Amino acid sequence: MPRTGRLTATATLLAAISVFATACTGQSGAEATDDPDKEVTLNFWHGWSAPSETKAIEENIARFEKAHPNIKVQVTGNMTDEKINQALRAGGDKAPDAVASFTTDSVGKFCNSRAFADLNPFLRKSGVDKEKVFPKTLLEYTQFKGNQCTLPLLNDAYGLVYNKTAFAAAGITDPPRTWSQFTEVAQKLTKPKGDSYEQVGLMPTYHGYETTPMRLAAQWSPAYFGADGKSSLAGDPAFAKMLTAQKDLVDKLGGYEKLERFRNTFGDEWSAEHPFHTGQVAMQIDGEWRASMAKEAGVPFEIGTAPLPVPDDQAADYGKGYLSGTIMGIASGSKKQNAAWELVKYMTTDTEAVVAFANAIHNVPSTLAALESPDLQVSPEFKTFLDIARHPKSSTTPARADGGTYQLTFQDFAYGVEKGEVTDIPAGLARTDRQIDTDIAKAE
Repeated sequence: MPRTGRLTATATLLAAISVFATACTGQSGAEATDDPDKEVTLNFWHGWSAPSETKAIEENIARFEKAHPNIKVQVTGNMTDEKINQALRAGGDKAPDAVASFTTDSVGKFCNSRAFADLNPFLRKSGVDKEKVFPKTLLEYTQFKGNQCTLPLLNDAYGLVYNKTAFAAAGITDPPRTWSQFTEVAQKLTKPKGDSYEQVGLMPTYHGYETTPMRLAAQWSPAYFGADGKSSLAGDPAFAKMLTAQKDLVDKLGGYEKLERFRNTFGDEWSAEHPFHTGQVAMQIDGEWRASMAKEAGVPFEIGTAPLPVPDDQAADYGKGYLSGTIMGIASGSKKQNAAWELVKYMTTDTEAVVAFANAIHNVPSTLAALESPDLQVSPEFKTFLDIARHPKSSTTPARADGGTYQLTFQDFAYGVEKGEVTDIPAGLARTDRQIDTDIAKAE
C-alpha cells in the first residue's frame, strides 16, 4: 500500500535528513570512481512493509541481480526514521547506498543538504535523457534548483473513488465535475442519524486521510511561490477560494464538530475497516490504490472512480489532479555510487521493472514508456488515475529547501479556517506567507 507524501511523517523525517547531511563524506556524483563491474554488495533501504509490497521489491531485485551477477543487493525494508538515524550515525558498511523514500515533500531538503548525490552526471554518463523518460511533473518534484538528487519510483495520482450503488439509490447518474456539483452530490448522499450520521457523502475535513489542503488546492492550479521565490499564498487567489469552498462544504454537511465526531469512529486508513469500505462515506478523495483495496475488502457495492471536481470557472480543465510518488536516490556517503546507480537506473527507468512493480502494488507507473506498456494491468477504475497522471494540468507541490515544512505551515492554517477559528482568510494567508519565507530562509 502506498504511503507517499505523508505529511504526518515529514517533520520527523526532516530530522533524519539532517543526519544524512552530516554523513555525506563519500563520492560526489560526477567524481564516483568505484568499478560497477566488480563484485560488490549494495545496501538498499526502503519503507514498504506489507507482504505484497516486499515481495514485489524482492522480485525486482532478483531480476536486477540476474542482469548484474556481480552486484548483490542487501535489502532492508520497513525502515523508520529512527533506524535511519541510528545507522547513519554509525556509518560504515551498515549505512545505505541506495534509498527509496515515500516522502516527496523532502526532496528539496535532500538536494539542498547534499544528503543524496546529484544524479545528473550519472544520467548523462548513461545516455539517459530524463525529459524523454519521465513525465514533466514527476521531474519537477524529484529535483531542486537543477540538482536531480532523486528519480521517480512509481507515481500516485489523486482523484475521487465513489460508491456507485449509493449514487444510484440517491438518483445520481454521474460523478460531479465541478465544485458546485460536488457540494450538491455530497449533500444528497449524506444521511443524518441523530447527532451523527448513518453516512456522509464525503468526509471533507483535512484530517480525512488523503483530503489534505494540498490535494484540494491542486484543483485550483495554484502557485505556491512567486517568481521571486517568496511564498504567494496570499498573492494567488486560488488558496483563499479553495479554503472558502472547503469551509462552505464542511458547514453544509453538518459543521466541523459534528463531522469530526463521526470521523473519530472511522477505521484505519489501510485496513478493511476504512469508512469507504464500510459504507460510512460514499465518496472518498484518494489515490489509485483505494478501489483495489476496497475490492480486496469484499465491499458489497459497485465502485466508481473519477477525477476530482474542479472550480466552476475552470470546468474546461476537468481531469486534472494532484500527483506525488515514491522517490529513489543514492546516499552521498556511499563509496559504491556507480554500482548503486546501476540499481537506481534499473528500478526507475527499466520499463519491465517499473511495470512489474506498478502491477504488484497498484501504483501508477513513473515513466512515459511504462504508462503506455501493453503489460500494464489496467482496470476501468485504474484507468482514471492513469488519465489524471497524463493530464497536462495535473500538478504537485514544489520542492523547497525546508522540505515539506511550508506545507505543514499551510496545513496548520487550513485547520484553523475549517474550525472557524480564522475569519480573515487574506490576512491569515499573509501571516502564513511571512512564516514560510522565514522558515525557508533559515533552511537555506
